[in-house]
Amino acid sequence: MPSPLFADHSADRPPERETVEALITQARRLRGGLDAVRESTVDTSLATDPQLRWQRALCDLAVHHLDDLGGHLDQLREGLPAESADDLVEAEPPAAPPEPGPEPHERGALLRRVGSAEWNLLTDEVSWSDELFAMFGRAPSDGPLTLDELPSLVHPEDQDGLATMVTDCLVDGRPIDGEFRIVRPDETLRTVHMVGEPVLDADGSTACMWAVLRDISELRRSQQAVRETRDSLHRERQIAQTEHRLAVELQEAVLPPWRGSLRFPHGGPVALDLAGRYLPSGTRDLIGGDWYDALQLPDGTTLMSVGDLTGHGVTATSGMAMVLGALRGMAVAGHRPGPLMGFVNQLLDTAAQPALGSAVCGRFDPAARTLEWAQAGHPAPLLFRGGTGRALDPPEGVLLGATSGASYTQHTEQLEPGDLLVLHTDGLVPRRAQGADATHEGAERLLALAPRFAGTRSAQDCVRIVVEEFGTAEREDDACVLIARMGG
Repeated sequence: MPSPLFADHSADRPPERETVEALITQARRLRGGLDAVRESTVDTSLATDPQLRWQRALCDLAVHHLDDLGGHLDQLREGLPAESADDLVEAEPPAAPPEPGPEPHERGALLRRVGSAEWNLLTDEVSWSDELFAMFGRAPSDGPLTLDELPSLVHPEDQDGLATMVTDCLVDGRPIDGEFRIVRPDETLRTVHMVGEPVLDADGSTACMWAVLRDISELRRSQQAVRETRDSLHRERQIAQTEHRLAVELQEAVLPPWRGSLRFPHGGPVALDLAGRYLPSGTRDLIGGDWYDALQLPDGTTLMSVGDLTGHGVTATSGMAMVLGALRGMAVAGHRPGPLMGFVNQLLDTAAQPALGSAVCGRFDPAARTLEWAQAGHPAPLLFRGGTGRALDPPEGVLLGATSGASYTQHTEQLEPGDLLVLHTDGLVPRRAQGADATHEGAERLLALAPRFAGTRSAQDCVRIVVEEFGTAEREDDACVLIARMGG
């Protein structure tokens, strides 16, 4: 691109005004649409959500690009800038009133970010535009810098790169296109992008070098913000994937390894046919603290339990592993369901990472055909008999970890051959209501399966019915179900 002072041919024909006006209109519409997108990214969780921070950084970067584009199009429409502010005010207005554009201070800021310079190698004259003086933080009365003096304001790490660009331009006639950082007199750091070309005399020697310099500090900061938020989002996703994998592995290691039906006690006259299933949430990334368990105890009785700890991820699954291990150990030691719930409550209340949980724990005695059970803020077991079902009358018991020294009572239920027990966590049935109504609704929808349960032959068949009914819905949380059928 030739210097306007040394060009030996006429300037290119300026673009049609209508075309420029159309481009300005499109740029402003894009800017308006982008503002709407930016407003949608404003959220109270912006400071903690890496994806929102990355999206906002991308929006800010796009704003810088569109603001610069709009300012350049305005300049293109108005032609060369006036020599003074008065001349700019007196410039002929456009034929048609344009749409509202950037605020005056935004356009002024853009103009201050672009300056020009020309170094005449024959006369040693140097000319800088006022914008370039402002960009470098230098008063016009101090005069422009020569090419030899220019590196004095350039960051030490970028001086060699600038020297190479200038030398290639003056000696080899190569265009300049690069950026460097300058240290202004007030010690602020700015990033400048410079483009330019040599102007040759009649003998083919370099007579002059001109350049246009643009302050791209805000642009580079926006790009840096995009990179940092993108990297932060990538790290957060890697951490989340690792934690999810650990949570899944821990859950698989703790939940019962048996699949299909299980019969307890082995070889006894009255046996329980048992089957259970874990149902993940609609978003499989949410691995919670739900569990189900069945264990034959040394005295011939069978321990059954289901429960749920608050939270998701490794914290929830590790807490679940601790609680389930405590339940098994204390049950083997002979503790009854009521006192056992009290010990687990004390365990959660004094744990390094306190948590809340709900649970139901039952102990089946095959000799007496009785179920001794206790609960801690949990849905009661459902008993199905003769084609109908009902919820067992729950004993008193608050949430685990909610109150220090809480006591838990227990009830005893007499069972008959063919009876079916359903123990479940409260996330099994997708919620249509909230609070206590949701728990009641879930029990009612399970009890409505009584006719279908009556036609089954095993606990595993009943589990399949539950999964068919509720396993494909988009549930908000994960859940567990444990079903026990009384043998003859």
